[in-house]
Amino acid sequence: MTVATAGHRTPAGPEPAGVDNRLVVGGATLTWRTLPLPVLPDPSAVLAHSAVHALTAARQHAVYGTELLLSTASRVDAAMRTELLDAGFTVSVLDDDGAHPSVPPRRRAAEPGRLWLLTSGSTGRPKRVGHTLDTLTTVRADQPDRTWLCPYAPGTYAWWQVVTLSLTQPGQHLVVVEPDELDDWPTVAATHGVDAASGTPTFWRRTLYRDAAALARVPLRQITLGGEPVDQAILDQLRDIFPAARISWIYASSEVGASIVVHDGRAGFPVDWLDRETPGRPTLSVVDDELVVTSPFHGAGLAGPVRTGDRVQVRDDRVLITGRLDSDEINVGGSKVSAGVVRGVLAEHPAVAWARVTGRRAPVLGRMVVAEVVLAPTTHLDTAEAALVRWCADRLPEYAVPRRIRVLTEIPVKESLKSDV
Repeated sequence: MTVATAGHRTPAGPEPAGVDNRLVVGGATLTWRTLPLPVLPDPSAVLAHSAVHALTAARQHAVYGTELLLSTASRVDAAMRTELLDAGFTVSVLDDDGAHPSVPPRRRAAEPGRLWLLTSGSTGRPKRVGHTLDTLTTVRADQPDRTWLCPYAPGTYAWWQVVTLSLTQPGQHLVVVEPDELDDWPTVAATHGVDAASGTPTFWRRTLYRDAAALARVPLRQITLGGEPVDQAILDQLRDIFPAARISWIYASSEVGASIVVHDGRAGFPVDWLDRETPGRPTLSVVDDELVVTSPFHGAGLAGPVRTGDRVQVRDDRVLITGRLDSDEINVGGSKVSAGVVRGVLAEHPAVAWARVTGRRAPVLGRMVVAEVVLAPTTHLDTAEAALVRWCADRLPEYAVPRRIRVLTEIPVKESLKSDV
């Protein structure tokens, strides 16, 4: 790689503590210290050509404090590029030949140390949320040495969580996989000694579906899930393969940071965590079935209670996140159905590798529940729809039972590693 270096600018502070951690990216083994530093205008919106270019931009920010928004080109459409230029960012495509900038119509003073994240866009167009390396760094206690897999799209909140861990903690090495390596990541991970991996539930389900035996060969000691609702079925499947690993579920977002961390192997979080005020930790509340978070790790301008847009249900001693408020609830003839609850019931069937539940317009009822499923590779279910409808009918009210179940041949996944947005 021939990225131009950053010249003689004055560093913003001392080198990050993880500067000598090992990085495996793009077929090369490097360290943070040996990454070339690109020349970036200040402020910059960087569209990284590949994972290694994204890492160079992150290192450049850590060294010089350049105001930075980092993304892939696919997440920033023409309208968003115009918005960024109008907001005073130089928008640069970063590749092996350096930064290729588009200059804003009006320059402005940069805000030193500011990092901008784009939200997922699940409620509309992505928005910019301001952070710093400090607010993105939520793991501060000393950690056992780990080699982490990073499968996330550059610049997302989940990507920054893994990257800041490696930047700020000695002994936290990083193996980054590109999108075209995603289906074969267990082979890459086993080759480079990955023992910790973070991914969405869809990421883990897809891996189990494609090659569970290859996954079992990765010596994982830490498994992290986040970014989507987590059901008991996927937690149990991972526990069966990795009985000695710590399995963690994390609730985090660009707006409120990492707010919930659960290690007990059960879906949801304990109900007694609600409304518990602890200095330095988020406070969790439920208002009108919506999760509300007051967090010290919030984005700029979001102090105080933040309505997350995520729907929750309190069941016995657990608080379960079932999905987005605007899409989880299906009104069937006046009866309210949680798509997440129906999805969870389908996922509990041993023949189901993945499920998605939505509402469809229907005469008389207004809406009816429908589903898509991917069956486990070893399943021989000749009448899958009928069998799964019976399964749901034994566990759900009649109005919540899917009226149509379509079988897909592959688990769909987006760049976000999710299948629901």
